[in-house]
Amino acid sequence: MAREYTIDDLRYLMARLRDPKTGCPWDLKQSFDSIAKHSLEEVYEVIDAIEQNDLTHLGEELGDLLFQIIFYTQMGSEQQVFDFDTVVSGLVTKLVRRHPHVFPDGTLESERDSSSRVDDTEEEARIKKVWETIKAEERAKKGERKTLDDIPLALPALNRAQKLQKRAATTGFDWQHSDQVVAVVRAELEELEVEIASGNRDAMEDELGDLLFSCVNLARHLSVDPEQALRKANRKFQRRFEAMESLAENSGSGLARLSTDEMEALWAEVKRAE
Repeated sequence: MAREYTIDDLRYLMARLRDPKTGCPWDLKQSFDSIAKHSLEEVYEVIDAIEQNDLTHLGEELGDLLFQIIFYTQMGSEQQVFDFDTVVSGLVTKLVRRHPHVFPDGTLESERDSSSRVDDTEEEARIKKVWETIKAEERAKKGERKTLDDIPLALPALNRAQKLQKRAATTGFDWQHSDQVVAVVRAELEELEVEIASGNRDAMEDELGDLLFSCVNLARHLSVDPEQALRKANRKFQRRFEAMESLAENSGSGLARLSTDEMEALWAEVKRAE
């Protein structure tokens, strides 16, 4: 029977890989900056496995993502700034603090009275308000006084736009209804059309950015994740385009040889077939 390894074994393996005398040359050369891009890739691979409903592969991808955490904590330990244990302790402390509805006395062992449960909708709203209040207090303690201070610049643009809007909404700066946001999207599109007619590329970029930002805002009001929606649209486009290519090849001509009208007819045929 194959040996079942533990998190301690993984931490030992990482320490061996970073051993100055007997470790792996590649691992020894790495820094926080150099492996950051690999961490981002691993996150996207986890998301892809989830969206493909490939749960077997998901387990493997989660292992790769966990390895990134172990890598960072090993380097933190070497520099004596943090280690795996302090990361775990800090995380548990923060989550206990942010969930007073689960840990009423602020300790991991404390439990609330199950008979005190109220309507789910009412409780969810209350919990959300408490969560945002606690996070605001945490930001203030870190010296982040402004509402949008701690939203990372490195986030994907759609994701960051969504977070900026959600955070701003906690101050009351928000539209009340989705139809108001639809009107904003229309207005932004009209402004973009004006700049397209003018041929001013800088203005076009500016207005297109406003239009995209408004679309993200609309997605938020519709409770739709814009990043996920766009990934679905990407996959749909790829599926339909590849189906068009197959139809063109089966008819004896490549897609590039077809006229615009012929391509549009193939596209319509593929959409009808779905």
